[in-house]
Amino acid sequence: MTEGNFVDYVKMQVSSGKGGQGSAHLHREKYIEKGGPDGGDGGRGGHIIIRGNSNLWTLLHLKFKRHARAGHGSHGSKSRSTGADGEDVYLDVPLGTVVKDTETDETLFEITFDGEEQIVAQGGRGGLGNWHFKNSRNQTPRYAQPGEDLEEKRVTLELKILADVGLVGFPNAGKSTLLSVITSAKPKIADYEFTTLKPNLGIVEYRDYQTFVMADIPGIIEGAAEGKGLGHYFLRHIERNSILLFLIPADAKDIRKQYDILLDELKRYNPEMLDKERMIAISKSDMLDDELQAEMKAQLDKELPIPYMFISSVAQKGIMELKDQLWKMLND
Repeated sequence: MTEGNFVDYVKMQVSSGKGGQGSAHLHREKYIEKGGPDGGDGGRGGHIIIRGNSNLWTLLHLKFKRHARAGHGSHGSKSRSTGADGEDVYLDVPLGTVVKDTETDETLFEITFDGEEQIVAQGGRGGLGNWHFKNSRNQTPRYAQPGEDLEEKRVTLELKILADVGLVGFPNAGKSTLLSVITSAKPKIADYEFTTLKPNLGIVEYRDYQTFVMADIPGIIEGAAEGKGLGHYFLRHIERNSILLFLIPADAKDIRKQYDILLDELKRYNPEMLDKERMIAISKSDMLDDELQAEMKAQLDKELPIPYMFISSVAQKGIMELKDQLWKMLND
């Protein structure tokens, strides 16, 4: 999937259908002049329904759909005939989509299962026909209920991607390069910061035809939790990952300090991030000779509180070992 096709944020106006009006019809036919009330009920207005679809990975198909309108219910008619219900409108979304009220920013619901359906705008109920109001004192009511009005609101759809492993790091740490090597994804790669502006997904092929999903998240900068840089726009994607793989380049001035800054940003955004499994991959290690790598390893063994390994995406160094370790962590 190309970066431009990944859409994870959509705003829409949704309108359900009006309920149909009940009928105030009085029964008339040959030889029956006063047959009494026989007006039918109005039909229900159509709903706007959000439905989970496991075959979708993005909200691209809804990017230019600014409005969704359901059908109105038909009016009731004679012989107690109920009007037809308005046509429901289904909006298919990927699993992991959060639906919010745009005006209040209140989370309405989340879609997490394939085929799960949630009504985001309820269709109006149909009005009752006049035969419902017949009684001993009023045997010929000449009135019926109007249908309920439609429901209209602005909603925001936010996709939090569902991936097994999320790549976390500063801009230009080599996340996109690793994803392109370890999966068949083709993210944009260049030698400047913020090359990646939207998350990329790739499927990692492991031994015996087993697979897991890896996500390349745009680079974090200090202050991201407060909205600096791309801020909350991409941090929400990390919430769904089972494992966080911190990618820190071997030429970083202080590897432990970079890890602490990245972890602090995640903690300030959502403290529950600290409950996830974590691992550090020191990228671009093809720049190190054996002696320098041994010195760094001796120092990092004392400093780093979580497992780490040296890798190089370009030189294919440590890639299989990284897959083995991630697979082990996923299945533990």
